[in-house]
Order: sequence, then C-alpha cells, then structure tokens
Amino acid sequence: MKKLIAGNWKMNGSLAANEALLREIAAGLSGQPACAIAVCVPAPYLAQVHALIMATPALSAIDLGAQDVSSQASGAFTAEVSASMLKEFACRYVIVGHSERRQFHGESDALVAEKAKAALAAGVTPIVCVGETLAEREAGQTEQVVKRQLAAVIHTNGHCISEIVVAYEPVWAIGTGKTATPEEAQAVHAVLRTQLKAATDHADRVKILYGGSMNAANAASLLGQTDIDGGLIGGASLKAPDFLKIIAAVPV
Repeated sequence: MKKLIAGNWKMNGSLAANEALLREIAAGLSGQPACAIAVCVPAPYLAQVHALIMATPALSAIDLGAQDVSSQASGAFTAEVSASMLKEFACRYVIVGHSERRQFHGESDALVAEKAKAALAAGVTPIVCVGETLAEREAGQTEQVVKRQLAAVIHTNGHCISEIVVAYEPVWAIGTGKTATPEEAQAVHAVLRTQLKAATDHADRVKILYGGSMNAANAASLLGQTDIDGGLIGGASLKAPDFLKIIAAVPV
C-alpha cells in the first residue's frame, strides 16, 4: 500500500504565498514520488490551488484536499460547504474531526461520523482524525478515546469504512513541537488497525496516518513503523523544503 503524505495548511495562506509554495514544491519534486501526496487547503483557495495543480505538470502527483465538510448535502446552512461542492473542485480528500474542530467548534463523534458519511457519498475520501489530549494520555485513556472516536465512524458508515483514511493525531503533540515516539505512535496505530480488522475484511487497504508534529527530522523513524501509512503534516507543510524532506523520507 502506497503511503500518503497530506499537508494541512490550516488557516494559513494567501494567493501569492500559495503560488510561491506550490512552485517551490514543484521545483523540488523529481520523478515519480514514492508516496501519494495531498494538500488540504482553506476553502477560499480550492479554486486557485486546483488551477495551479492542473497547469503545472510537476504537481500532477499532488491531490487536492479540503479541511472540513458539512454533514448536510445542501440547504439553509449558511457558511457550510457540502461534499458535492468539494467534488466539483476535484477534491480527492477532506479532513473531518480534526482536534481543532472538536475543541473549538464542539464537534461530537457522531457529527464527525456524519461528515465522513457525507464525504463518502460524494466520492470524496474523508481523512478521519482521532486522538487523545494530554490529560487523557496521562490518565491511561488513550486506547479508550481513540477507539470510541473511530467506533462512531465505523457504526455510521458500515461496509464503506474500508474507503476512509484515519489520522492518529495526539492532541498534545499538535503544533507543540512534541511528538509521540515511533514506538508510542505505532502502538496506537496497531490498536486502530485491529479495530478496523474487526469491522471490515478490507482493513489492510485503510491508510492510518500519524498527525502529531511529524517533521523533516522525525519523519523517517515514524514512517518506518509497521502500521504508520503516512503523515498528516501541519506546520511543516507550509515550508517547501521541510515538506519535500518528509516526502523523500518515505521508504521506497
């Protein structure tokens, strides 16, 4: 299974900065990358980034992703963006249930599951984020928390669960510079893999990404773990040299 390196730009970027970043990435990509690549960009820039990817042959290996999606198909939901809208801009992926959405917007496990369902129905692959806070880790609740979060998505999406991507992002390691050790990350990924295997005969096709401060320095050791199928990259995805180093760290 080809690993996936997905950049999450979060609420960053501008028309000029986006173009400069993508052109620098294009200049640094040589040949066919050993992994799948995606950039998940703020909604106002989907059209721009899609156009740049289409117009730049060196970026043809990069898929477009969004950072959130509505659980609703259409209607009176001001400021929401539907999965069918994302599909029109050739979005291959959409992040759902990122810890920042859960923390700052009160998104529940059930809502995250419905968002994943909406994405799948439109042919967009949801990157479903799960992860524990520092308090939950210190209380020994890591496994309980991530299994509960993923269970909601499995329950709502049934046999379609093999079509999702999972991202384990320990909340305490996001944007803090801290990161789980490769062994700590692998242990949680193995738990998630076992849970998926109990839910579908096709669990081995589900990519499980690590999303807690993966960077150019630690990428190789993390990506070398058995059940780590790629990375959901935050700050490092905004720096072309770092993003390229992470891509280059993927085992061939």
